[in-house]
Amino acid sequence: MKVYLCTLNYTTVKIGTIDFGKEPLFLAPMEDVTNKVFRQLCKSYGADLVYTEFVSADALIREIDKTIKKIDIGEDERPIGIQLYGKDIDTMVEAARIAEEVNPDLIDINFGCPVKKIATKGAGAGLLRDIPKMIAITQAVVKAVNKPVTVKTRLGWDESSKNIIEIAERLQDVGIQALTIHGRTRAQMYSGEADWTLIGKVKNNPRISIPIIGNGDVTDPLKAKYFFNNFGVDALMIGRGAIGRPWIFREIKHFLNTGELLPDLSIPEHVELIRDFVHKSIDWLGERRGILHSRRHLAITFKGLDNFRPIKIKMLQAENIQELEAVFNEIKVRWNN
Repeated sequence: MKVYLCTLNYTTVKIGTIDFGKEPLFLAPMEDVTNKVFRQLCKSYGADLVYTEFVSADALIREIDKTIKKIDIGEDERPIGIQLYGKDIDTMVEAARIAEEVNPDLIDINFGCPVKKIATKGAGAGLLRDIPKMIAITQAVVKAVNKPVTVKTRLGWDESSKNIIEIAERLQDVGIQALTIHGRTRAQMYSGEADWTLIGKVKNNPRISIPIIGNGDVTDPLKAKYFFNNFGVDALMIGRGAIGRPWIFREIKHFLNTGELLPDLSIPEHVELIRDFVHKSIDWLGERRGILHSRRHLAITFKGLDNFRPIKIKMLQAENIQELEAVFNEIKVRWNN
């Protein structure tokens, strides 16, 4: 890993009037992952801020049922942000006003999603190729709502256009109250190593006064401590590292506070956690959709068990809760020794 030396900032982190304390951990917004059930689970393990799945501004305005369900938030999830994406100024403004009516704690704008169907149509990371429009959208949303507005983006479109320092300054100038930076370009997607050097340079830019949240490869307590200590970021955002491992927030917090690594969950504890998650997903979405929504977590949650592949396939092919329960019981019997 590259090392970027900086002056550490031990003050508490504030976004708007929300005080997150020192070294807070945020759950990244992820499509088909950060639904209500998973957000609640991550909160129970210590996530300081959670986000909805990213929400299409167009779909929100058209009142698409699936999109409306994405902004179904509860008091036990606070503080929580609703993340919006879109390419049209007026549409983003209208969507932000609709989102504000649900009373989130903040509204986040997605300028970082690299997925082809979004970025190539000029939304998400696609706006890294049109910085004036990115700034115009942000400024209009900031003026339209009373909630704090934050932004999540990447280092740039590709290796030849890593312009995040300029972007950060301009976004701050139009009124955002925090900036999350994923340490990859859009061209990288999720490949390679995240470049935290540029994230550190943004944080230590004397022109920057808003909180800078680092994102990318936060997958264990040791990396979390390294990123805080070497790049001076105000907070860390955890995305893929939380899929199938919502207890990562507890692990990192414990290590930051004590210097000790917590032992791994036992197999029975692990099974009961994922079983509870599946049942709550079914209660919220119905059996079929609840199981489908759980599969991304099921695919990775028991990663590392020896000779697990045949059981993993059986688990992912389960069509109802009875079949899943049988697999869970088999896991407890075969690997609890």
